[in-house]
Amino acid sequence: MSWASWTTTGVYSGRGGVITDEVGVLTGDLTVHTTWAGGEARVAVQYSGASDWFTMSGSPTPCQSEDDSRTLHQAVVQAVQEGGGATVPSVACEPHSTSQY
Repeated sequence: MSWASWTTTGVYSGRGGVITDEVGVLTGDLTVHTTWAGGEARVAVQYSGASDWFTMSGSPTPCQSEDDSRTLHQAVVQAVQEGGGATVPSVACEPHSTSQY
């Protein structure tokens, strides 16, 4: 089974922060961690330098490939920076359309 993970530290949340499943909203200097395995991505956040991790609302999410999970991680970092009660964006891991226009 393939897996991958990414961690970005020093992500400052925008106003309204990030919504977590365990403790509600986190704001401030955060670390974002994404793990991809078995066709799904799991996203966790923590206060930078802390030991406790919290599940970002919307995680886990189906994610077909390692490349898609990397794109998702970048989208999550951007969502955290934007704030507004950020949750895991699903668009980064949606199946790619093969239809012709």
